[in-house]
Amino acid sequence: MMLPATLPDDAPHLLVVDDDRRIRDLLSRFLTGEGYRVSTAETAADARAKLIGLRFDLLILDVMMPGESGFDFAKSLRGTSSVPILMLTARDAAESRIKGLEMGADDYLSKPFEPRELSLRIASILKRTQPAHTPPVESVRFGPFVYHLTRGELRRGEEIVRLTDRECEMLRILAATPGETVARLSLAGNGGTVSERAVDVQVNRLRRKIERNPANPLFVQTVRGIGYRLVITT
Repeated sequence: MMLPATLPDDAPHLLVVDDDRRIRDLLSRFLTGEGYRVSTAETAADARAKLIGLRFDLLILDVMMPGESGFDFAKSLRGTSSVPILMLTARDAAESRIKGLEMGADDYLSKPFEPRELSLRIASILKRTQPAHTPPVESVRFGPFVYHLTRGELRRGEEIVRLTDRECEMLRILAATPGETVARLSLAGNGGTVSERAVDVQVNRLRRKIERNPANPLFVQTVRGIGYRLVITT
């Protein structure tokens, strides 16, 4: 689903996981109207694939799905992620609510529900779990290097390290979220027209300028099967 251009880039991004297309569409339209960016998934497998390449602020997860249930998916997800989860279910028995919370859910809402109540619960979870606003990163330090994002300038001490436009763009993307994994497609540039293999080649060229041993990098590290991350020092 395309995200409306009118929403700000920092609007919370929600993933709605429900096997009922009608419910997915209804929630997507309603929550977009509430000011959220919304993606949808039909199954746990579909949701897991989206989580690899995208960052979400909250999952709205249906319990009763074919195949891997919402309970099982939440339990599996909690082994690798702390993303907040709001569970939806037609069940309202106390033992079901308790099970959902035991699986790692942050809140629980029984169907049918009032959309406004869902919106209020989402806002409450985000208020509890999102970190306080911090100013954008202006520069990052890794080893002997300092990269200034606003100027697009990499320095080693007083010396400027010459970068190509593509190397500068990739380093800027990595430095904007230091320590976090960035998917290869996010580093592709030009609307994603560059192939993942080309990204790997360009990252290797960047490494030759900043790594003592490019074959065993300390700063631009590979996250197998996903992408790269920039490891910084303070």
